[in-house]
Amino acid sequence: MSDINNEPSNDKIEDYNGKESTEKRNIVRLVIIVCLVVAACLAYLKTTSLPNDYVGTEKNPGINISK
Repeated sequence: MSDINNEPSNDKIEDYNGKESTEKRNIVRLVIIVCLVVAACLAYLKTTSLPNDYVGTEKNPGINISK
């Protein structure tokens, strides 16, 4: 019969209570930084892109309200 206490407790988990390795901590920081940089780039592109407000066709030029 197997031992009942085979289930991991919090103390047996490697990353519990600040015991994670430096490598894991740096990877988590790197992932967060990359996500923030990508989000900043997307926000910049969204705010600087201007919609084309031209209404009409070549035959029937409409009103160009772009400045």
